[in-house]
Amino acid sequence: MRTESKTFLYLVPWFLLIDVIYALWSGFEPVGSLGILLLAGMALMIGGYFAVLRRRIDARPEDNPDGRVEEGAGDQGVFAPWSWWPLAIGTAAAVTFLGLAIGWWMVYVGVVFGMLALVGWVFEFSRGLHAH
Repeated sequence: MRTESKTFLYLVPWFLLIDVIYALWSGFEPVGSLGILLLAGMALMIGGYFAVLRRRIDARPEDNPDGRVEEGAGDQGVFAPWSWWPLAIGTAAAVTFLGLAIGWWMVYVGVVFGMLALVGWVFEFSRGLHAH
């Protein structure tokens, strides 16, 4: 996790520098300046999360410079192999953002569809073939 946290944390000063340059060059245009500033904040949150997570978990095989490929063998997590819910959530997000261009009524449809898809994804392992 060290590499991941450093990658994102090194991006924070870069984005802040770019934000200052952009703000000065554009005459303090608010949308782009705020967007780049928020990008720096997002990189800081992700890098900070990885830094905290690095202290909480044991070293992974990919963190060892002398590690071998077979050290990473085995289970890597729990994944839903035949899940259609991520597609439903992506479609709901597309409908929601399309509604920003077409009309607010479509945003409401996308949000409702997204909430239903999220509930389906959360409770996917509660019923059916993969229930536990």
